[in-house]
Amino acid sequence: MPARVKGPTDHVVIVGAGLGGLSAALRLAGAGRKVTVIERESVPGGRNGLLNKDGYSFDTGPTVLTMPDLIQDAFSCVGEELKDWLELLPLKPLYRAFFHDGSTLDVHAETGRMQEEIRNVIGAQEAAGYGRYVDFVTKLYKLEMNDFIDRNIDSPLNLLTPNLARLVALGGFRRLAPKVNQFLKDPRTQKVYSFQAMYAGVSPQQALALYAVIAYMDSVNGVFFPKGGMHALPRALAGAAAKHGVDFRYNQTVTTVEHSGGRARAVITKDGDRIACDALILNPDLPVAWRELLGETPRSIKRLNYSPSCVTLLIGSSKSYDRLAHHNIHFGESWNGVFDELINKKRFMSDPSLLVTVPTKDDRNLAPNGKHSYYVLFPTPNLSADIDWKAQGAKYRDQMISTMEKRGYDDFSSSIEVEQMTTPLDWQAQGMEQGAPFASAHTFFQTGPFRPRNMAKGFENVVFTGSGTQPGVGVPMVLISGRLAAERIVGTVK
Repeated sequence: MPARVKGPTDHVVIVGAGLGGLSAALRLAGAGRKVTVIERESVPGGRNGLLNKDGYSFDTGPTVLTMPDLIQDAFSCVGEELKDWLELLPLKPLYRAFFHDGSTLDVHAETGRMQEEIRNVIGAQEAAGYGRYVDFVTKLYKLEMNDFIDRNIDSPLNLLTPNLARLVALGGFRRLAPKVNQFLKDPRTQKVYSFQAMYAGVSPQQALALYAVIAYMDSVNGVFFPKGGMHALPRALAGAAAKHGVDFRYNQTVTTVEHSGGRARAVITKDGDRIACDALILNPDLPVAWRELLGETPRSIKRLNYSPSCVTLLIGSSKSYDRLAHHNIHFGESWNGVFDELINKKRFMSDPSLLVTVPTKDDRNLAPNGKHSYYVLFPTPNLSADIDWKAQGAKYRDQMISTMEKRGYDDFSSSIEVEQMTTPLDWQAQGMEQGAPFASAHTFFQTGPFRPRNMAKGFENVVFTGSGTQPGVGVPMVLISGRLAAERIVGTVK
């Protein structure tokens, strides 16, 4: 039985209306708790933010949505149906991959269709290898989900289950890239089914094969887009929570947690309001929550290594490109070298791989009539690198646009009408440690039971949620983290 907070839990205060906080709020409301959510912004979402500019609606955070069952799970806690709150459009293809040799590969969730695509672009042998790869990641997912992702873990000993031996036998603790390469022999498919390690903050060469589950979650299970943009997801979760009694207080910043005797007693806002609590869930980035709200940071948190960061450009444009899908990944020729540059040498990619998302492909209402929006993401080192973003920012922005034009986005620069750039410095200003939106890296000793626990050491009623704690990074994991946080307070919610 996982540990739970001690003492009364009648009134739970949640600091931050990110996806983790919202997921926890729905579960706590469903379990009959009084819940107050305090959010510094004027809207819910946290990293899943919203920017309205000159008639454009831009998502400022994640753009890839997978595992809708986890969203339904949160709504079910208060007896609501996802379809009544959110319209999810299945993306076809999930991604379009562009390679340096000029070839493209559409990624589909349906195995037979994907095999046909691989057969046409690469060959029959590779298509057969893909079929075996899907069998592998499906088994991996089933073994991992219940025992290692979707549960609270208090100690590595909690992992000693029959599924651990099965996971070892399957090769889950080997390195990701060599494991993928057992099934897929062409560099193009190898890249498409291992780039997801980037979200976990490690290279495919260093990541555990366990992280093939991220590829399963999107490339096998499907990718979706909410009508109204990604920000429609937190709006829907917050709407359902408010309907069921959760009190949301927007435009309020918590500055201090008042505590005594190892218990959080209340939170104090910037305006001087004091909100008493029986239990407290903290949704800010874990090290920031420790340092700025709890007042002291454990050594284990100070020692964490962080994922690479990224620079995003949100572009409103008069130009469209027929060859694009909703999500487009442009792979450079360099692969191992790119990760070496980002993670070890801590410098810019010399041959960038990048993501371009086009939300207006599937929702024309996100831009003025006849216009188009682009979300452009380039991975970069985090703020531990010796890069002066104040001096380098404008220059790097020009390099990004130049790279895009070389990759086939003709006249992209001259068609820009609205733009917003976010650098690692901006991520840091938003409360992300080392300017890393993907949180601490999923190295072996920062994964599973070794990832920071969601219970605050030294406090008997403080719980964390979000990507910095268990189970980890990504929208599905953060939604799960909210449920795990709630379970620390009310026990297992089924």
